[in-house]
Amino acid sequence: MIGGNINGVLQLKSTSKNAIGEAVTSYSDTVVLTGFLDLMSGDSKHVVYNAKVQESTHIFICDYVDLSEYGIVPENCRMIVNGLVYEVLMIDNPMELNRQLEIYLKFVGVRNGE
Repeated sequence: MIGGNINGVLQLKSTSKNAIGEAVTSYSDTVVLTGFLDLMSGDSKHVVYNAKVQESTHIFICDYVDLSEYGIVPENCRMIVNGLVYEVLMIDNPMELNRQLEIYLKFVGVRNGE
């Protein structure tokens, strides 16, 4: 059992149309996972107009949960950890042992400043 010290919320994406026919994307909390978040690689550099941009990839490791029950695949979800938004790049069940999940993430930004 992995346990963990941090909660990550997988959110499922849905798309609807507004009153003028534009596509509107929304997310709903689907699964709360407890595990560990670790930095894999990253950089923080200055770009145009001296703005500092963080680019990083992380891995979230947690106990195994069958995410197919929730319809979750990397293309239709994101993860919120400590109020920060991460794009889900890949979900791995190492060697198909159903013991743990390794969720590969890319930092997107803060929740309220999406």
